[in-house]
Amino acid sequence: MNYELRYAAHPSDAKQYDTTRLRKEFLIETIFTPDDTNMVYSMYDRYIVGGIMPVSKSLKLETVDDLKADFFLQRRELGIINVGGYAKIKVDGTVFELGYKEMLYIGRGKKEVIFESVDAAKPAKLYFNSAPAHAEYPCKKVTKENADILVLGSLEGSNHRQINRMIINSVVETCQLQMGMTELQPGSVWNTMPAHVHNRRMEAYFYFEVPEEHAVCHFMGQPDETRHIWMHNEQAVLSPSWSIHSAAGTANYTFIWGMAGENLDYGDQDFSKNTELK
Repeated sequence: MNYELRYAAHPSDAKQYDTTRLRKEFLIETIFTPDDTNMVYSMYDRYIVGGIMPVSKSLKLETVDDLKADFFLQRRELGIINVGGYAKIKVDGTVFELGYKEMLYIGRGKKEVIFESVDAAKPAKLYFNSAPAHAEYPCKKVTKENADILVLGSLEGSNHRQINRMIINSVVETCQLQMGMTELQPGSVWNTMPAHVHNRRMEAYFYFEVPEEHAVCHFMGQPDETRHIWMHNEQAVLSPSWSIHSAAGTANYTFIWGMAGENLDYGDQDFSKNTELK
């Protein structure tokens, strides 16, 4: 397992960061490594972002020292989405199969979680988010057919997109974790506009389906002190509660958003007008 602990930053401090420091603090460049687990434990709401890529062997979800837990989900819940080949996930003996863009919620208290690819030639890529949990809820597989779907934006505004809300309280009962997937349509490149913040929860974005030789420019920072981070395919970024989280790509793409905090209301957002951003 490749594991990293990251501390939170005050917005006044983040204003002073240069490009290298911004990338070090907020960008997660490597999510998937064959037959390995990559994990970042962030002090933003104690959120964990990671990726598991079983190829020639199965991989078990292991705890880390900083959790001070007997097993990973002793006090946590977990959301997983497969962005690779077919996967099998065994949760305390129960097997779930995940196809491309299918999600699985795993509740607190599950002791053994094992991941494997159905076909080593087309390995699974299992992106996951985890947050502290105060109660135990049942595991549930969620597909786009089960999702709460919003279609927003327009081709004229370069932001025609489908938001698949998959692990949210209208679909899956959770403590605080929320996850979903936004698919931009061809010709559209802007996501999450108008920009907003929500002090009640932090967020993480994972960008994928970014075409080869293309990139995504992720915008962060306070609305009157924005910064940007250039990102490539299958990379993630942490977004503090004080930061906007938006992006524009050089082509259309898909991204997974995950959130944790005290408010499960998806619509709880403090918007800024495009003309107010600086």
